[in-house]
Amino acid sequence: MPAFRLSHILLLVCSFISLQANTQDTTSVNPMRLSATYGSKGFELTTADNRFRLQLQSRLQFRFATPQDRHPVTFEDFDQPASHVLKNNRARLKVGGHGYKPWLKYYWEYDVAGGNLLDFRIMIEKWEWLRLKVGQWKIEYSMERVISSGRQQMVGRSILNRAFTIDRQQGVELYGHLNGSGALDFSYWAAVLTGTGRSSNQNDDTNLMYFGRFQWNMFGREYKFSGSDIETLEKPIAMIALAGVTNRGSFTRFSSAGGGHLEGFETQFPGQFQLNQINLESAFKYKGFSWQSELHNKEIIDFNAGGASTSVQGYYAQAGYFFHNLINWWPAPLELAVRQAGDHPNTFESAVDQRETSFGVNWFFSGHNNKLTLEVSNFEYENMAMETQEEWRLRVQWDISF
Repeated sequence: MPAFRLSHILLLVCSFISLQANTQDTTSVNPMRLSATYGSKGFELTTADNRFRLQLQSRLQFRFATPQDRHPVTFEDFDQPASHVLKNNRARLKVGGHGYKPWLKYYWEYDVAGGNLLDFRIMIEKWEWLRLKVGQWKIEYSMERVISSGRQQMVGRSILNRAFTIDRQQGVELYGHLNGSGALDFSYWAAVLTGTGRSSNQNDDTNLMYFGRFQWNMFGREYKFSGSDIETLEKPIAMIALAGVTNRGSFTRFSSAGGGHLEGFETQFPGQFQLNQINLESAFKYKGFSWQSELHNKEIIDFNAGGASTSVQGYYAQAGYFFHNLINWWPAPLELAVRQAGDHPNTFESAVDQRETSFGVNWFFSGHNNKLTLEVSNFEYENMAMETQEEWRLRVQWDISF
């Protein structure tokens, strides 16, 4: 795929605005006349007949970290020299809306700092129970990964993300919300994908990735992918979901950079690895309290090693609460959060048990669109010889969208 530049996207946006602004109509009410508003998805330009809508939002994320920013992966990572990290961690441009019909939607997300087109997709959402998506997006396998980094409770995702995320893939998906009576409320996703990661529009062999997710919305309302109960919901909302994915290819892990490998699987040949993953997760929100959890199992079959099978397990549980609901003097925008995660990569010689405990403090100036987060994390790894390494990390992050 040819590289997309920021200038190309800005040119398209400006062309849209110019085209709509200069369209003439002889009727008393010009159906192409633009109205401009600002909402949760940024600046919005909408034609009078509602056939076209353009949403434009920019996002910046500034981060300080010490003694390092990334999660330790191996024992050697604990011995790296300490340093202070101060960086613009993310700079994104988001473009979305609909065209021709309100149910024909589109979305792009451009990584300005890295020069990458992260998301591009078209969604046909005429019916709530049956929708279609085509393009590239973060697969709905794990809520922790699907939730935008700007809408998380912590500065970043847990140690599980590296080993278990399916991340962005290209393909086609059917999904919908089956709005039944009371507890008979379900959501589903089913996709066929290339299975080779971001910006890879063809497979490395004849195999495809298959993904499915079934979600029970137990209180009769669809649970969206979001963290923190910033609305202080007066009615509880919760879900339990089971997701699975299978893929044969050359990769054993994925990230925002595309396909990669886990430690111990450095050799990569087309069709070498069969990945079978399953995830059981839960989430709950009510009156300022929020909860989310995931339980993962990942099987890696190496056909270059005679079909040897490796199992990797992991879990995390996370909760947050706005204590002003209990304590009058507690500031309303202040949330406390805690996370416990464990990763058990059985075959990795570098570690057999990895644990993370993190504490977070959020101050919401304007919801998730403008917030300040402080996070303190403890990492403890144990290797095959029962030796342990431990490290504390401090991170402070300001995430703001316009």
